[in-house]
Amino acid sequence: MKKWMVSVVVLIALACGVFWATADKDMRRLVLNMPTDTNVLFWETSQRDAVFRAMDRVPLLSKSHVIEAGDNPFPLPEGKPIELDADVDAFMESQRTAALLIVQDGKVRLERYGLDFGPEGRWTSFSVAKSFTSTLVGAALKDGYIDSLEDKVSAYIPDLQGSAYDNVTIRQLLTMTSGVAWNEDYADPQSDVAQFNTHDAEPGVDVTVSYMRQLEAEAPPGTKWVYKTGETNLIGVLVSSATGKTLSDYLSEKVWKPFGMEQDASWLLGSTGHEISGCCIQASTRDFARFGLFILGGGLVDGEPVLPDGWLAQATSTQAETDQPDYGYGYQWWTLDDGAFMARGIFGQSIFIDPQRNLVIASNSNWPQASDRQGGTHGAERLAFFRQVQQAVDRELAE
Repeated sequence: MKKWMVSVVVLIALACGVFWATADKDMRRLVLNMPTDTNVLFWETSQRDAVFRAMDRVPLLSKSHVIEAGDNPFPLPEGKPIELDADVDAFMESQRTAALLIVQDGKVRLERYGLDFGPEGRWTSFSVAKSFTSTLVGAALKDGYIDSLEDKVSAYIPDLQGSAYDNVTIRQLLTMTSGVAWNEDYADPQSDVAQFNTHDAEPGVDVTVSYMRQLEAEAPPGTKWVYKTGETNLIGVLVSSATGKTLSDYLSEKVWKPFGMEQDASWLLGSTGHEISGCCIQASTRDFARFGLFILGGGLVDGEPVLPDGWLAQATSTQAETDQPDYGYGYQWWTLDDGAFMARGIFGQSIFIDPQRNLVIASNSNWPQASDRQGGTHGAERLAFFRQVQQAVDRELAE
């Protein structure tokens, strides 16, 4: 018996040794900082540093679907370095930035990396994925899978019939004006946003649908804006239901392959096997910037529109006033009063798009807290930096 136990210990030790010898630096970092809590909102900063670059590599944390890239990457030629009235290194250190990419007039004007991250790595998007999901709604509308934004959500997700969402339209989901009560407090373990992904789904029902259909209305549909990640997850379920395709496959088909993303990406799955569509696309920062260029260019692939006429004008302009003074809300895009708009995710992820200046800024970070509402001023400082980039472009145009 003792010899058998010794043999098992030796084999385990050898296996661990082989793993450590063959693992790349990201996997080693992950092993040394593996979270014990499955809820990312309550991880330590060092754990987030390790996991944000490898969330799709540990099925124990979450399974994922691949978003396949094509063979012809959209070019990102190097341009003249942009001259900023800002200390970029200090900004990145303060923001705990892993990647910062500025593309203007189709050329890379600045590309910097931190936190031992690089262009070959993939970082998780968090709520930046919301803007990808809404774009798939547009594609499904263009393709005829969805008839109208005025259709009721329950027409595409029958399990919502009889719930507070029974009379909510797709447009109201897109603008987060369903009138259904929701708590998005990232610091509260009892909030809806902290609880719904770990909800025990009813048999045969998607986990998001199972959670959301138990919520109650607090206002008539279309009358009150409240930010709700759970509703973007519903949008994802709706798109999959309408198209009969996974979100990963549909995104690959409509954008990732034909537009020319350089790397495969991935999309994390919820407990019932559907993409967590309000979150969790793992992609390179260069490919996040390419998505920004796809949107900036009008949603065209080889000159052909992927989205309906007028979709982007509506999606990226204010459809609802928010409780944040600098921002309005479109179709899962944050809007600004100068015509620029953003995809934003907790802990410092963003794609900033400014059509007037032909500008895209993609950034990935790991802030000490999820958002400014949990302390700090990282969001305000990021917007101020983006404004400095705009001013630098304006100076060039004035010369």
